[in-house]
Amino acid sequence: MTRQALPFLENLNTPILHCLYSAIASLSQTRQAHAYILKTGLLADTHLSTRLISRYANHHSFVEADLVLRSISDPSISSFSTLIYALNKSNLFTQSLNVFSRMLSHGVLLDTHVLPNVVKACGKLSTLKFGREIHCIVCKYGFDSDSVVQASLVHLYLKSDRIRDARNVFERLPEGDVVTYGALLSAYARKGCVNEVKEIFSGMQSYGLEPNVVSWNGMITGFNQSGNYVEAVVMFQEMHSKGFQPDHITISSVLSAVGDMERFNIGIQVLCYVIKLGLLHCKFVISALIDMFGKCACAGDLMKAFEETNEELMDVGARNALLTALSRNDLVDVAMEVFERFRVRGRELNVVSWTSMISGCSQNGKDIEALELFREMQSAGVKPNSVTIPCLLPACGNIAALVHGKAAHGFALRTGITADVHVGSALVDMYAKCGRIRLSRLCFDRIPNKNSVCWNAIMGGYAMHGKANEAIDIFHLMQQKGHKPDFISFSCVLSACSQGGLTEQGWRFFNSMYEDYGIEAKMEHYSCMVNLLGRSGKLEEAYTMIKQMPFEPHACVWGALLSSCRLHNNIRLGEIAARNLFELEPNNPGNYILLSNIYASKAMWDEVDAVRDVMRSRGMKKNPGCSWIEIKNQVHILLAGDKSNPQMTEIIEKLHKLSLEMKKAGYLPNTNLVLQDVNEQDKEQILCGHSEKLAVALGLLNTPPGSPLQIIKNLRICGDCHAVIKFISGFEGREIYVRDTNRFHHFKDGVCSCGDFW
Repeated sequence: MTRQALPFLENLNTPILHCLYSAIASLSQTRQAHAYILKTGLLADTHLSTRLISRYANHHSFVEADLVLRSISDPSISSFSTLIYALNKSNLFTQSLNVFSRMLSHGVLLDTHVLPNVVKACGKLSTLKFGREIHCIVCKYGFDSDSVVQASLVHLYLKSDRIRDARNVFERLPEGDVVTYGALLSAYARKGCVNEVKEIFSGMQSYGLEPNVVSWNGMITGFNQSGNYVEAVVMFQEMHSKGFQPDHITISSVLSAVGDMERFNIGIQVLCYVIKLGLLHCKFVISALIDMFGKCACAGDLMKAFEETNEELMDVGARNALLTALSRNDLVDVAMEVFERFRVRGRELNVVSWTSMISGCSQNGKDIEALELFREMQSAGVKPNSVTIPCLLPACGNIAALVHGKAAHGFALRTGITADVHVGSALVDMYAKCGRIRLSRLCFDRIPNKNSVCWNAIMGGYAMHGKANEAIDIFHLMQQKGHKPDFISFSCVLSACSQGGLTEQGWRFFNSMYEDYGIEAKMEHYSCMVNLLGRSGKLEEAYTMIKQMPFEPHACVWGALLSSCRLHNNIRLGEIAARNLFELEPNNPGNYILLSNIYASKAMWDEVDAVRDVMRSRGMKKNPGCSWIEIKNQVHILLAGDKSNPQMTEIIEKLHKLSLEMKKAGYLPNTNLVLQDVNEQDKEQILCGHSEKLAVALGLLNTPPGSPLQIIKNLRICGDCHAVIKFISGFEGREIYVRDTNRFHHFKDGVCSCGDFW
């Protein structure tokens, strides 16, 4: 027998097999060794075959490594664990679990080396079901006393967001380690569980384990992510007091928390500490610092920090933070200049950069610029994503740019992001604001997983279109589907009741907010109720409600009362509302104009002159009536009385012809709506120059017969324009959508969707 074994032992010393023990052996050498092993029948040797698997795995030749494993008639656990470890190392976790399943089918006994690797693969793949099966195996074969195996299970449950299961396993750990403690502390911090963090942190120290920087960062970052900003800052202070030196991750997290707290004084202290540590050159710290200045509304310090920072140290994240911070602080023009500077200098910009600028423009009244940026973004080869589209669509809705909105919708369809709840909600809102409430509802119905934003968007759309009953039906359907209404839901349904004059239903919804849902009425809810009561002619009841409010009414509440007083020409309450508004908004000319109009409706010209004298003395001017209309993918802006449009002669001529046709039909201009002390002929001329009439005429001149017109007005549409557009819709055979500051008017066949109640 000894003689038979000698050739086998001699083979082990063959030079060709030496490559299996060399870290620099090539794949070709490994294959030669494999061929030699097969030729000499040495594959049955467990040690040799395991080395061969390891060498193939090192060269990422996993198919050949697996082939070797399958060729072994009686593989050992070392053979399997070698391949499982290598697959994990290359992030091939699915293949790793497949190899483990084969290992179980071979009946190979497990050990404490292979199990943590398998559990890790389950965590990376978020396969909690398979992970639980591994946990059962661990308990069945007595590995639940092994610290390494148990720690891996803790990490598995944490990655699967099963913090309670992780805690149960953690409590059975024979001996904890800093890494496992840190992971659990971070998880509880992300959940905002302050007491649990304190309890585990205290237990960690009682066992003589000192947290490392990673542990501190996990807690600070976790508290920041869960909105527990004060706890994040307190944890940072404790870290400092215990002598631990923070790194760039610590500083970035605490600066973010300080920004969300809007505590600039604390931010300055952190900044001084950053300078002391010498971390001001770190791009992550620079980004967090810029973000903190922006959140604290310190525009001057923000720009100073930017100007003093070497642009070479700013990565794309820092640039994005700067652009967002500028837009957030109403410095969108500066943001656009900085953005253009980055582009000219060839600085790296990504989809977040472009999206931030589009969002900043759409949120700051620069809707046309937002549309232009979206076009340039695509020309620059930057692909929009599911965040870009919801940022762009409000700009389309704000100026009723339906063609652009449909183009964005088409892009969302092509890229398969319409199922995203944020994209879907933005589409619902855009189509509603563009007057296409049916398309809005269609988009709403196609959202697979609706949240409160979706429900509120369609409810608000119906309210905007004066479809009170449909809005109420959505409110009830929302609850039937298991969604609880929030304070925005009630704002939408109360607004719908206001548009429909549904006083009793409005009172029921208002009272049910707290009684049935525990929601305290906010300022906007009182504003809706005052508007509802006032528009319905119940001005005294509206005023009583204001006096009984549990907090001081804001301008939106008094503004609702003043507008209602203008509607019903109530001088006494109008003066009360105006006096309060003059204190709250001393520089808002609209309030003075409304009071002046109330006086003018009663021919109180001396009072009118007195109000306008006050306006002149304070340098205030009336905001001119302005309307937008989209024609052939271009948005046109027309101002009341403005004659700068190149087609103004044709517009006036068109309106004159329509006026003659209207007079033939028995219509007379409602000159009572001209609240100026001029003769009747001048009043007719003034009415003719209203911006919405000019926009309609421009649309009639430049669009095919029968095509719909879409107009936005920056003020409430006057009664005369309303009557004129009703006539034009029937005479010209056009559908005309007009959105004023109050609601949508859908004119068709001489009738308006508002039923003449607005």
